[in-house]
Amino acid sequence: MRVGIRSMGTALRLAESVLLAGGQRQARRNAWSAVCENRQYAADRERDARVATVPAKAAGH
Repeated sequence: MRVGIRSMGTALRLAESVLLAGGQRQARRNAWSAVCENRQYAADRERDARVATVPAKAAGH
């Protein structure tokens, strides 16, 4: 059987589906979701810190 693999992402997903059990795949997805959520949280904290340090006069007061 010959399978046409069009991209590296497709190849990696295929390898993952063959090599990893469903539970491990879900654990990896959960871990990636946690990484993305942590990055968003850090970006929000950084933005809030910048806003908090803006002088009142510059903020329009």
